[in-house]
Amino acid sequence: MALDRITLSTFRNHAETRLDGTRQINLLVGENGAGKTNVLEALSLFSPGRGLRRAALADMAAQSAQGGFAVSALLNAGDNGEPVKLGTGMQADRPGRRIVQVNGTEASAISLGEWLAVGWLTPAMDRLFAESAGTRRRYMDRLAVAIDPAHARYASRYEASLRERNKLLSDERTPEPAWLDSIEAQMAAAGSQLAQGRARLIEALSQELFALPAQPFARPALTHIPGGALEEDALVDQLASNRRRDRAAQRTLNGPHRDELKVVMDGKGMPAAECSTGEQKAMLIAITLAHAALAARGRASLLLLDEVAAHLDPVRREALFERLQDSATQVWLTGTEAGPFSGIASVAASWRVADGAAERL
Repeated sequence: MALDRITLSTFRNHAETRLDGTRQINLLVGENGAGKTNVLEALSLFSPGRGLRRAALADMAAQSAQGGFAVSALLNAGDNGEPVKLGTGMQADRPGRRIVQVNGTEASAISLGEWLAVGWLTPAMDRLFAESAGTRRRYMDRLAVAIDPAHARYASRYEASLRERNKLLSDERTPEPAWLDSIEAQMAAAGSQLAQGRARLIEALSQELFALPAQPFARPALTHIPGGALEEDALVDQLASNRRRDRAAQRTLNGPHRDELKVVMDGKGMPAAECSTGEQKAMLIAITLAHAALAARGRASLLLLDEVAAHLDPVRREALFERLQDSATQVWLTGTEAGPFSGIASVAASWRVADGAAERL
């Protein structure tokens, strides 16, 4: 078990919601707009980043809260460890600044990844394979952070250096070579770690996917395509040699910010973007399950599945529930009705959510 005694205070449409007595499988049932996904979003904030909706902090606070909200939970540290209290939120008098606490002591958002690995699958992700390469880079980075929390630091440092270099390249004045040398060294140091982290993630996911049964979920073949050199020294040289071209374009044309994730349906050799909606969903579920298995090794983990069972046939739904029960992660599922979840009703902790309140079933 990962989290228990979960509290949402003035978060979205939840004035004060408490979830106690959680289990390995947890189910939230309610009509559309009741607040089920809001609970998942609150749980996703126990990871670095902006949560499963990538929303601004101000948008998460209830309208009646005057800009503040809080989410807290107890993390079970194991049979021999004391529970760890995790908390995050925003104070009304400090808008836009996320506050994180571990056992009452202020901490960084990135440090949350050292305690808990969090993954999720939402309906908004169904177009992952058809969206921009940037969407897939963010997807890779989110999965990588759940495996290695330090990945978030490399991404942040690289993006900051990239913005600085692009600013210099677009300036009418010719930038000082020494200043570019310094920025490019910073970019290469963080960028090589960032790109290699993505490559390691895809390799580990590929091995995990190969070990899973090919049916009933389609098995995707994953490839990380680097947008620049992977090694630090080679990336420094690449950036330096491309200065003239990049200055003409007024932006950096090579580097991890141009990485791509290629996904092909194994067996058919068809790009995921050209597969049917059902096949794409099945491949996403397969990747999500493989990643959950990786993330659960070494620390507590959480898997948030929003409306995932709604469009699955009975065979795939049963296979999904079997794999979730066999996993080492705490799972949270949502649905508009309890019927599709009858296969896990006896083992799941269930709540009915209505108007921003949760009632234990």
